[in-house]
Amino acid sequence: AIAALSVSAALLAAPALAQAPQKVSLDKSQIRFGFKQMNVPVEGRFRKFDASVSFDPKKPEATKAEFEVELGSIDLGNADGETEAKRKAWLSVDAFPKAKFTAASVKAVGPGRYEAAGPLTIKGTTQNVTAPFTFAEAGGLRTVEGSFGLKRLPFRIGEGPWADTDTVADEVIVRFKFVMPSPQ
Repeated sequence: AIAALSVSAALLAAPALAQAPQKVSLDKSQIRFGFKQMNVPVEGRFRKFDASVSFDPKKPEATKAEFEVELGSIDLGNADGETEAKRKAWLSVDAFPKAKFTAASVKAVGPGRYEAAGPLTIKGTTQNVTAPFTFAEAGGLRTVEGSFGLKRLPFRIGEGPWADTDTVADEVIVRFKFVMPSPQ
């Protein structure tokens, strides 16, 4: 159930594309997340997300990027867990069907390495997040990959008895890979 929250966060980290807004290739891209439940690692992903990105590696500060994740598309490999994750105490998908990240800033931090920062909204709560990522271009494709950690409780993911971090850890790791065509 907590996994759904981390996937939302993953979408925030993906702000790299061409100068004109582009869409990521969903069949080659992914947003995955991991957390611990009863101290056992749990992995999941979101099957549906959308991104519009305008990125020039020579001018990363001019990046424009927005990402939306359909929280109801959570995939934990377990139907019962997915049903629970969509409920009010966790992602509250009926009231808040999407998570959104907007890259407010992107900066270079090394060769082929960047950092995106901006507001991430999940379940009606907005927190600023920072997501480091790598950028590579080969074979007519651009690939952005990265990961970042976030805390689920500030987003109200896992309310009531689920706020106990002895059962489900507060820390969620989001991993993302976005592939898009190189600009023409």
